[in-house]
Amino acid sequence: MPSERTEVQVRSGVEADLKALTDIYNHYVRETPITFDTAAFTPEERRPWLLSHPEDGPHRLMVATGADSQEILGYATSSPFRAKPAYTTSVEVTVYVAPDAGGRGIGTLLYGALFEALAGEDLHRAYAGIAQPNEASTRLHERFGFRHVGTYREVGRKFGRYWDVAWYEREL
Repeated sequence: MPSERTEVQVRSGVEADLKALTDIYNHYVRETPITFDTAAFTPEERRPWLLSHPEDGPHRLMVATGADSQEILGYATSSPFRAKPAYTTSVEVTVYVAPDAGGRGIGTLLYGALFEALAGEDLHRAYAGIAQPNEASTRLHERFGFRHVGTYREVGRKFGRYWDVAWYEREL
């Protein structure tokens, strides 16, 4: 709904967002296989994650807020793909939307802002792992030019079952 999209602002994440970001992430930890973390975090435990995403550089944290309420509606990140030096031009990207904010185009706004912010960085590829099934995430990534490059079968176990992860890549 276009009118709802205009009520959302996207900005860089800041330390004051930590509790709300942790609450959103913990929803996915507790309720879904979307993340393979299995225990909820405290904001203090998530602080190093937040601090690893400065306002500039290749590892960013973008936050969507309600224009009037400033309530955090979701976030997107770019993080190191792997720790070894030759991987520095690759990032892993992800987006999480608050459980009551889905279907409003917030993921699209977040990824648009994230990829715009990354445009000037020395990056070559973005990767995204999507626990299956997740049609909404697959559609979002394909909309941004990601293509499927392979699937790890039964790579994670959560909620008493094994889950596949489909991997997508995009040129930057």
